[in-house]
Amino acid sequence: MDLWFFMRQGLHYLYALLWLKPPKDIFEPLVFKSLVLTTDLDCLLHMNNARYLREANIARCVLFTGYRLSAKLKALGGTTILCASCSRHRRPLRLFERFEIHTRILGWDDHAFYLEQQFVTQHNDFVVAVVLCQQHVTGTTPAALVASVTQKKVESPELPEEVKHWLKYNEASSQRLRAESNMQKNSKDQ
Repeated sequence: MDLWFFMRQGLHYLYALLWLKPPKDIFEPLVFKSLVLTTDLDCLLHMNNARYLREANIARCVLFTGYRLSAKLKALGGTTILCASCSRHRRPLRLFERFEIHTRILGWDDHAFYLEQQFVTQHNDFVVAVVLCQQHVTGTTPAALVASVTQKKVESPELPEEVKHWLKYNEASSQRLRAESNMQKNSKDQ
């Protein structure tokens, strides 16, 4: 069990809940700062690909807590779960390199929020990686949650073209997996 991860997540949750002053506009990126440690390295001595997703998870928790989305979601009887993510790496992060994760809400539909998380080096503002996330909402809708937080009805911006392509890929993958599952079920029934 990685106790340091749970401690960090708890500390960041408290920071986001008690001290973080999020931007007034819900579409502004929320910045999460971090550092590459020895436990983050792979055999090539740069940050392991799995660590990017772990750091992205903490940054999403800070976003949902900082914008008070988590509290409003709970009040509305809902919950959220990551149902898809896609990462693109442009350059490695090295030991003790400081970086920021700029997490922003790109938009939403009836079922999910779509977020972009950019990993940006602090010394030269280079985007080293980008993670796209589909954060599924149950028990309420993303639009109702945003309206509850902003105290007004807010329309989702149009999603960027690359996100639309990614969503088409996800749907095609789901259809193929459903078809394979049905074929396996039918062959077992015979």
